[in-house]
Amino acid sequence: MSPEFVKKVISRIMAGEGDELPVSAFPVDGTYPSGTTKWEKRDIAIDIPIWEPDVCIQCGNCAFVCPHSVIRAKFYHESHLENAPEGFPTADISAKGFPETKYTLQVYGEDCTGCNLCEEACPAFSLTESGKKAINLVPKTPELIEKNKQQIDFFESLPLNDRSHIDFGSVRGTQFLEPLFEFSGACAGCGETPYLRLLSQLFGDRLIVANATGCSSIYGGNLPTTPWTQNKEGRGPAWSNSLFEDNAEFGLGMRVSEDKHLGIAFELLETFVPDLGKEAIQQLIAAPQQTESQIRAQRERVAALKTFLLTQDRPEARHLLSVADHLVRRSIWLVGGDGWAYDIGSSGLDHALASGKNINVLVLDTEVYSNTGGQMSKATPLAAAAKFAAAGKRVGKKDLALQAISYGNVYVSQIAMGANPQQTLLAMREAEAYPGPSLILAYSHCIAHGIDMKKGMTQQDLAVASGYWPLLRYNPELRKADVNPFVLDSPRPMISLKEYAYKELRYRMLTQTNPDEAEQLMALAQELVNQRWKTYEEMAIKKASDFQPVT
Repeated sequence: MSPEFVKKVISRIMAGEGDELPVSAFPVDGTYPSGTTKWEKRDIAIDIPIWEPDVCIQCGNCAFVCPHSVIRAKFYHESHLENAPEGFPTADISAKGFPETKYTLQVYGEDCTGCNLCEEACPAFSLTESGKKAINLVPKTPELIEKNKQQIDFFESLPLNDRSHIDFGSVRGTQFLEPLFEFSGACAGCGETPYLRLLSQLFGDRLIVANATGCSSIYGGNLPTTPWTQNKEGRGPAWSNSLFEDNAEFGLGMRVSEDKHLGIAFELLETFVPDLGKEAIQQLIAAPQQTESQIRAQRERVAALKTFLLTQDRPEARHLLSVADHLVRRSIWLVGGDGWAYDIGSSGLDHALASGKNINVLVLDTEVYSNTGGQMSKATPLAAAAKFAAAGKRVGKKDLALQAISYGNVYVSQIAMGANPQQTLLAMREAEAYPGPSLILAYSHCIAHGIDMKKGMTQQDLAVASGYWPLLRYNPELRKADVNPFVLDSPRPMISLKEYAYKELRYRMLTQTNPDEAEQLMALAQELVNQRWKTYEEMAIKKASDFQPVT
């Protein structure tokens, strides 16, 4: 049952009746509820995925790549199936030693866009029926949707899996983490949103996002509905949008503000040593908060502190109560596209990275200004066509990773979910754990590339296989162990750049309009790929002492 505000306000706006709403229908303080995309039920897919429990290997790949968070998984005790609707899909968990534990993969049919990425990513084939996978798209019918609704209602009644008991280090484990970014209005098969969904799963309600204007701000905060949502405890990510040119400074300000609030909390805690004891105060200040179980323990300590403070009638207690939640470690992320990070906001990003502050930057790199129609950016590669580069771009792509690595104290990674999902997961967790600035460049296939979007993850894989998009991680922490901080996670190129590029219209169109020019530019682009790969390969065999941070 939808909330009253959804019925009286949001549904009317969705129906095109927003101009008829009185001002009094809106909250006086201008606040707006989050997690409202789940009430849209756009029902736009022609075909939707169906799960085959007997074929499934429970790898989690389908949920991992789903751009709209419409595939969820849970494991639970078999006793929960007593009131299950007829035909509710379930399977024995594929882990030894838990015979009473069941597994269900649930598809949200009305929220699906039918992009087919899940079926493409599924590695499990039936041994008895040719072409059948563990997840297959089938034509959507009213009967199928009605049955799907009943299954969803029951699935949501099943208990959520305890975050402190989930393996965050594997793709298989992340499928059991509740996404707090769901059902966005992004394009079917979007290459950006799977990274954001994963971000919300890994860092949950500790997540604070400064979002640059672009695709991610439009599908991320497009009223009347928003995909950023909250968990069962009523907590969720904090999200705010800033302009292209100043989002890095905006996010840096969030970090400075958070540090100030935390400092105030520490100072006020010291005044309560006589009441709570030195050991309890020290735990609140210095307890480790790296793993989910440690963070859960800190939440419990903070809850106990707030309960105590509510009994105290003095200014210090009221002041500490207002900042106590900051004692739980926050995860601050600056998010935007290549138009922001490589181009309009590049000087601000450089300033933020040079600050040395504990910020995390996620660049959703589509290599073009996707949101405003496909204009060239400094991330657009040599030989690709775009608006303002209709005859093919003649300058190579800016190497933002190498620029950031030159600081020496910035964690840097380049990822592509479709090529290596495990490396994507590892990089995000390493970046968040690193106690300084971090930068993640995420290859994001896009409809502006001129591809069949269901092949988006395949294109990511080809980009890596060609050497165009090397997977890498630069972790300054490794120097402490006298280990080379630069790790090249992808093998040497196995195909030519042409084999990857000419599967995309942005490269291929020039072969029709000016084939000689296209051939010349592709040769130059291949040369650039070779040069860049050689640079990275040389960096990967250096000694730790060859990498010195800027002081």
